[in-house]
Amino acid sequence: MIDRRSEEYKKRSGDRMARRYRADRRFRLYGQAALVFGALALCILMVSIFSSGYTAFFRTQVALDVELDPDVLGVAAAEQEHLSLEQADYYTVVNRAIYNAIPGELERSDRKLAKGLISNGASVELREMVLENPALVGRTVKVNFTASSDLDQLHKGNVPRDVEEGLRRINDKQLAWYDRWVQEGRVSSTFNWNFFTSGDSRNPEMAGIGGAITGSIFTLLCFVLSFPVGVAAAVYLEEFAPKNKWTDMIEVNINNLAAVPSIIFGLLGLAILLNVFNMPRGTPVVGGMVLALMTLPTIIIACRASLKAVPPSIRQGALAMGASPMQVTLHHVLPLALPGTLTGTIIGLSQALGETAPLLMIGMVAFIVDIPGGVTDPSAVLPVQIYLWAESAERGFVEKTSAAIMIILAFLVTMNLFAIYLRQRFERRW
Repeated sequence: MIDRRSEEYKKRSGDRMARRYRADRRFRLYGQAALVFGALALCILMVSIFSSGYTAFFRTQVALDVELDPDVLGVAAAEQEHLSLEQADYYTVVNRAIYNAIPGELERSDRKLAKGLISNGASVELREMVLENPALVGRTVKVNFTASSDLDQLHKGNVPRDVEEGLRRINDKQLAWYDRWVQEGRVSSTFNWNFFTSGDSRNPEMAGIGGAITGSIFTLLCFVLSFPVGVAAAVYLEEFAPKNKWTDMIEVNINNLAAVPSIIFGLLGLAILLNVFNMPRGTPVVGGMVLALMTLPTIIIACRASLKAVPPSIRQGALAMGASPMQVTLHHVLPLALPGTLTGTIIGLSQALGETAPLLMIGMVAFIVDIPGGVTDPSAVLPVQIYLWAESAERGFVEKTSAAIMIILAFLVTMNLFAIYLRQRFERRW
């Protein structure tokens, strides 16, 4: 009887152990499946963004023979002054170059179609070239003009050409002219530096993120505001503040602010900075202040956690050597907590770089062509620029949207890698 009960007990114990091991294996498989699913989703997202946006880093150009006739430009050959060249008629000169590149006599409707193959900014490109080298006036030069967005997308293969004419933005006549230019070697692709140096534009082929990048850099002055205030608040709360109901309430509010939706900070900036203090709307200085308020709780929490990680023996040893509490904090505790503090700060700045909602609330959503020259000039930022381009269904802006997303992802990855480097390079383990 005892042997039978012993055997039954061993059997039940073995079954329970087997079930536990099976549950453990299932749990590991669930975790591995979740990791694979997450990695697969990330790969699909990155491939989708890259495949849609990498062509934005290249632009299509069409080489045209431009006759810079002073009479057509409206500039006297003897007095090619800078002001006179600025006001010259480059539009007519560019149109003549386009017509001359197409054989035969063009009707009025054909001329409009021909102009549709070259960017509307071609006259601006020619103007900048002549202003840089006034000696070109009176000569015939070959100029590489930026192609229109429709021709650019066709040349890159982003839109099909083997569909009915009514389904294409370029008709058969324009397609024939394009094919002739390709045979003549007029059409080429080059790296699109203009994408990084120019501001926004109504024409997709001329639009760039230069203004948005400059605005983002100016807006990140929130680091100048939030870092010293955040570190000072964390040091006081952790090292000097008395433990009472008031400090407890402050700590609870700081933790709650870290979880507040970012749009609430935008409403705060709209109500206080714009409506009460009448600060300029849609400027980096206001955006920086709003983002500083948003990142402040993150910096305080990260700094306090780093201060708590410093062993009490550091403080006790410094006090035993005769250092004052302030000297202990500034000379010993804070330097040891600085790597973790910087890591939290960089993560907070990465979050601020990708924010859109609070900046929309303070008016940084306007169409800005000029690159801002200071923190008080109207500006856009990268996330808002992506938002503006994403609203357009035109294929050229879809390409620019994906490319801008690639740029902002590169910034975020770089900043996070830098945070990891700081933590691994300077962090002390006790």
